[in-house]
Amino acid sequence: MGFLEDMNQRVKRLSLIDVKLAQGAAMFLALIIVKLIPQIMNLSIWWFVGLLIICAIKPICVFWK
Repeated sequence: MGFLEDMNQRVKRLSLIDVKLAQGAAMFLALIIVKLIPQIMNLSIWWFVGLLIICAIKPICVFWK
């Protein structure tokens, strides 16, 4: 079994609560990075909007197909 197949099997064992806890941990990691490097927040809001759209494309496509 390859690496990606092994990771897929592990992810399938996660419950909804596990996924939400992982999302919360990622959010707090992002907050820590912003506190350590405050210049990141000087970027234009449109950079964040663009990155949001880029990151959301694949999950939206998977969800609706």
